[in-house]
Amino acid sequence: MFLKSKHNTDLSDAELVLQYKKKKDPEILGYLYSRYVTLVFGLCLKYLQDRDQSKDMVMHIFERLVLDLNQHDIRIFKSWLYVFSKNHCLMELRKQSTLKRREQSWLESHGEFMESQEQMHPIDDDEKAHLNGALQDCMRRLKQEQQLCVRLFYYENKSYREITELAELDERKVKSLLQNGKRNLKICLEKKHVR
Repeated sequence: MFLKSKHNTDLSDAELVLQYKKKKDPEILGYLYSRYVTLVFGLCLKYLQDRDQSKDMVMHIFERLVLDLNQHDIRIFKSWLYVFSKNHCLMELRKQSTLKRREQSWLESHGEFMESQEQMHPIDDDEKAHLNGALQDCMRRLKQEQQLCVRLFYYENKSYREITELAELDERKVKSLLQNGKRNLKICLEKKHVR
């Protein structure tokens, strides 16, 4: 997963950090990170409780290291990496908690348009369940890309990253299409509910 460099194998962590700061060579950082990637994955798994999400977080932490490592005076890389990784996991959990609170708030204010108050969105139903007539009609009215992203996200439980690969779209575009698709469904369902 991370590059192994033949000429760096005998260097200490501190020497590799200095070398990376001097040369800005991601191969050096990749080799250094590979020494602790199992530790980072285990830590992510402990906090996030999800293997796929933990794998994504391991990559995210490496990407952040590339950007953040130069800004810190690091004495013991392993200890610093542990705290750095833990903080990223905790931030992710806070973000998820905030999202759940927002979803709950949305449920409380828009629950009458859903089959169950416990569902996040009208289409968060069992994968094999059929959409009701109004929702089917509203889905058909979505733009093709919105419809695709909504179906992949809610019916096939695909992550943003998986949708970007399947739909060959940028992750920001996928998030925007999902947000707009949900909003358009809500508006459409509200109109149908009023009639």
